[in-house]
Amino acid sequence: MIKTLASTGRGPERYLSLDVLRGLTIALMVIVNSPGSWEHIYEPFKHASWHGFTITDMVFPSFLFVVGNAMSFSLKKFGKESEWVYLQKVFKRTIVIFLIGLFLNTFPFVRLTESGEFTLIDLSTIRFLGVLQRIAFCYCAAALVLHYFTTRGAIIFCLTALFGYWALMYFFGDEGDPYSLAGNAALKLDLWLINPANLYKGEGVPFDPEGILSTLPAIVNVIGGYFAGQYIQKNGNTKATVRALIYLGIALVAFGLLWDIVFPINKKIWTSSFVLLTVGLNAISIAFLILTIELAKLKRWTYFFEVFGRNPLILYALSGMIVRLMALVKIESVPLKPWLFNNVFLNVASPKNASLAYALSYMLLIWSIGYFLDRKKIYIKV
Repeated sequence: MIKTLASTGRGPERYLSLDVLRGLTIALMVIVNSPGSWEHIYEPFKHASWHGFTITDMVFPSFLFVVGNAMSFSLKKFGKESEWVYLQKVFKRTIVIFLIGLFLNTFPFVRLTESGEFTLIDLSTIRFLGVLQRIAFCYCAAALVLHYFTTRGAIIFCLTALFGYWALMYFFGDEGDPYSLAGNAALKLDLWLINPANLYKGEGVPFDPEGILSTLPAIVNVIGGYFAGQYIQKNGNTKATVRALIYLGIALVAFGLLWDIVFPINKKIWTSSFVLLTVGLNAISIAFLILTIELAKLKRWTYFFEVFGRNPLILYALSGMIVRLMALVKIESVPLKPWLFNNVFLNVASPKNASLAYALSYMLLIWSIGYFLDRKKIYIKV
């Protein structure tokens, strides 16, 4: 299931630019998920409230894109196996990632009451969906599409998913405002299939940004990452590759912005315009990384992000687990995180700068764990 590998973590055909993009994504994910105070955050480090886009909204689609990048290597090896072995590996990885996500939704299984006593969480209200659960579903669907369809077939699937999702959201959403928080079709399907108690409550109502229907267009982010990785492997780290990725990225961004006019860019319901925008920006990002790292040979700065990129799953999981464990520790009757923020970081900076400093410090803590694992040549993979 989860293997600990005593190796360098990068095979001979891996591309440093892809590893750095994965590390950048994990680092930014930890920063935006761990502010010192949710009340004091710079605007770029917030998700768009509904329609719209911020740099924070790039984090999750970038994670899916790099999953696709990795698949452009792993599926070549899987493809040499028999049909049954291939499916076993895909479904096994899917189930493991999903279960880890479910585990993180319940960890640490207890909460601290106001009186200072520990009580077990109510398992009947745990959230079924989540980030890793969506990654699991998208990985599985993309692996099956890429295995059974030709390249042309996979492209047709992507177009069908994007336009089909648009149609479903438009025709089954509330008349007059089919893309609203309360009236969108993705929420309606989730409420039909899942008890509201088991959905995310961060929007003030039961609504899951990693819902079932909105996972359909997210599969395209993974397939986009796969095609980018495959194109780079086939054509090499050349100026022509960089130009092609930039041109493609600009075209996708342009189409996404045009689609935004009728199907607004929205991360929380993962609109088709959002998919085109983010895949386009990811293509441009990997192009500039190739230009900087592979062609200009500017590599001294990359190791910091390689540390994140070599153990992405365990570092992402730990970043959430440690925060929840901190909530169980109190100093002067105050949970550890707010105590640190109020008594340490607010003493040296303004609220927003203190909140950002806390997030950066926490990211460095997670990095130090990754650094330890890398020095010991421990790489935990599913």
